[in-house]
Amino acid sequence: MRPDGWLFAVFWVFAILILTVLDGALAPRLRDADLATAFPGSVEVGDKVELVPAGGPALRYAAEVSAPLDPAERPLAYAAARRGTAKVARVWARVAGPLGLAWRQRSRAEDGEVRVLPSLRAVREQGMRQFLRSRQFGTRIRPDSGDGTEFQSLTDFQPGMERRAIDWKASARHFSLLAREFRTERDNSVVFAIDCGRAMSEPVDGLPRIDRAVSAALLAAFVALKSGDQVRLFGFAGRPSADSGSVSGASGFATLHRTAAGIDYGAQESNYTLSLVTLDQRLQRRSLVILFTEFTDPTAAELMIAAAARMLRRHRVLFVLFHDTELDAILDARPEEPDDVIRANIAHALIRERRIVIERLKRLGIDVLEANPDDLALALAERYVRDRERP
Repeated sequence: MRPDGWLFAVFWVFAILILTVLDGALAPRLRDADLATAFPGSVEVGDKVELVPAGGPALRYAAEVSAPLDPAERPLAYAAARRGTAKVARVWARVAGPLGLAWRQRSRAEDGEVRVLPSLRAVREQGMRQFLRSRQFGTRIRPDSGDGTEFQSLTDFQPGMERRAIDWKASARHFSLLAREFRTERDNSVVFAIDCGRAMSEPVDGLPRIDRAVSAALLAAFVALKSGDQVRLFGFAGRPSADSGSVSGASGFATLHRTAAGIDYGAQESNYTLSLVTLDQRLQRRSLVILFTEFTDPTAAELMIAAAARMLRRHRVLFVLFHDTELDAILDARPEEPDDVIRANIAHALIRERRIVIERLKRLGIDVLEANPDDLALALAERYVRDRERP
């Protein structure tokens, strides 16, 4: 209809370009204060993190944040996937012009950190409830007197008491049957040593073993601190990597929590000889050493067994192991094809070799606690209380 109509397309392009330039010129200018962003200093694993900018809702923001924070569905929203320290390196802000054709954008370098700490849900939900229930009803932690190994006083022997509690010399002097009464020991030294090597970084039931170990150690440490004992958290892989020192009292739990955040995931084999010897040198008194670790076969566990045997000369050692539910599932599954039979045979061999190592540890006099991953935290707390009751 109009052969010269193509000129309107050229005019349209130039008009849009001019409007875009004018729109960008009319867009509000961004100030340094608009890029100021607040972020939490620390969060727990599994929490949601949201950076809060100083500008209004008209501004759009983006940020450069490193792991272990993963981006969520909203801008400046992140999920704490695992422990560690996330770096906030840079923040961008953008504001659109009146027509929405152009925008102004500005960035600002940041030097912020967000520490992703171990989750304390188990401590909040189970630790205090278990401790209070134990004090009230005596189902978990026994009363301060009446049992234990620390002598408190002499009392008249009553029916139902153990005969070994009778003090025969005192009974002969007083011409009356007397029994020794004991009380709970306080100010014991408990060390939670967590292996951060390659084997402990592998997942079990969807979570890395090291994260489950940290949660279990914090729950047991909470009970130990409430019971009046000294607690130490020690992490190692190729060499010692974290050490909280000995802390006591409820206020010391914050120190353990911060130290646990520095226990990182490792990709190297654990050096038990160097790490446990270093720990032994730092301990000034006899302690209960609770070691969280994992091994694959008897050959790889030789150095671990030798280092634990040396540690046993001065201290009491408890090995904490996760029951490998994945191997059990492979072994119990109904085979549908020839490869399933091969997998079942390999799983059976691995379980058998694991039992050999555990039996060797027990014959050395080392206690071993093995539980399902979801039940380990509470099982360890109960085992600690039970061992604390008896000599």
